Amino acid sequence: MAEAMGFFTDTTVCIGCKACEVACKSWNQLPAREGGQPELSGISYDNTVQLSGTTWRHVKFIEQFDGPYNGRWLMMSDVCKHCVQAGCIEVCPTGAIIRTEFDTVVIQSDVCNGCRACIAGCPFGVIDMNPVSGTAQKCTLCYDRMSVGLEPACSKACPTDSIQFGPIDDLRRRAQTRLEQLQSQGETRAQLYGADPEGPVGGLNSFYLLVDEPEVYGLPSQPKLPSRNLASSAAGSVVGAAVLGAVGLVTLRKRRSEDVAESERGGQPRA
Repeated sequence: MAEAMGFFTDTTVCIGCKACEVACKSWNQLPAREGGQPELSGISYDNTVQLSGTTWRHVKFIEQFDGPYNGRWLMMSDVCKHCVQAGCIEVCPTGAIIRTEFDTVVIQSDVCNGCRACIAGCPFGVIDMNPVSGTAQKCTLCYDRMSVGLEPACSKACPTDSIQFGPIDDLRRRAQTRLEQLQSQGETRAQLYGADPEGPVGGLNSFYLLVDEPEVYGLPSQPKLPSRNLASSAAGSVVGAAVLGAVGLVTLRKRRSEDVAESERGGQPRA
């Protein structure tokens, strides 16, 4: 297996230019707009709004303003996290979703049956249907480019190196250095999201440096795999079954006691 590859996204140097979005759509031949969507959403300078089956890179504009002269914009180029423990792979019934030799996660459109199980199974809300192909689609981390030694289109196009591509171990060291630099400069809220291999879902092969809580960026603080949800449900079912069994046993014993008493009085026991 090749070396694990991925993205480290430093949100502090993202300028919201959306060059990564354009490069992604251009290389992967994705439509610029979905279903006649207007150029601007009307709620922000963010015109693509969210990740979808035809938008595999999405630059978020997070506007924080306490007043007309006190505020900031946080920007983050979002993408599939290529989870080390991927919920989408767990739930896919056809084997359409695979882990590549680069430890990335790819959906094979020719095997996908469009069941949408992966959409529900992704803890980050990344996957969506492509209306043209009728299959689930998302970022492939430019598997076709990596296979021939090229950098993914989005990171190649990023003018500020907000999106950095490379071996995961190198990216983690680079991210830790950058985190310490920001913290030494007084940015106490700076934190890495998804860089810890011991963290939820086994770490992310596309991780981030944030300067606010994950929820501010639309990221779950504790992402959960479908298997964990199933385990919790199974445990609840076992407890529920045990309670029902105990109630049933008590009821049966009560009926038998009543039958014995009725028989001793000369009556007939109940059927």
